[in-house]
Amino acid sequence: MTVDDKDVNIKFTQKAEEYLRDLLMRQQVKNIAIRVFITQPGTPQAETCLAYCRPGEENANDSKFDLQYFSVWIDHESEDFLEDAVVDFSEDRMGGQLTIKAPNAKLPQLGEKSTIADKVNYYLTTEINPGLAAHGGMVRLIEIDDDFAVLQFGGGCQGCGMVDMTLKEGIEKSLKERIPELKGVKDITDHSFKDNAYM
Repeated sequence: MTVDDKDVNIKFTQKAEEYLRDLLMRQQVKNIAIRVFITQPGTPQAETCLAYCRPGEENANDSKFDLQYFSVWIDHESEDFLEDAVVDFSEDRMGGQLTIKAPNAKLPQLGEKSTIADKVNYYLTTEINPGLAAHGGMVRLIEIDDDFAVLQFGGGCQGCGMVDMTLKEGIEKSLKERIPELKGVKDITDHSFKDNAYM
């Protein structure tokens, strides 16, 4: 599938195409298409959505490609987050269910216009939190204050006796190597709460 000579890396299985074709044929509007978009892309709250798209409802920047039975419009802002997405249909006793698996929907994306906050969130999500998760912990960005990342720990990291070393030798060092404009990190976690602490 290509859109203006650009690859669109989203797959619709044959069963999904047939299911959507049947739904579209029941609509009263001719030439109705499907629109794919993600709400809050690049955040933990991201949701991948399919909607009917009547002629004229597509956005000017949307990309279009044609499947065997219908056309698909891809939301411009969601396009990079839909990389490797798969739309499928699974039959069951209740009829069946349409599923959308978009492995990159919640991953922050970096580009030329990315802010320090975007970059910090990207590395927390892709590199730092997967390591902390092994100990039942996580860290999130609260804000950027005077080019310092203000962080808050949760799970097994809250109240952990090793959190200072994790913060300075692990997180701060790693973030500053990747984001030269970042001055450092600050921790605003209340570490007096130790119920779930890893150490």
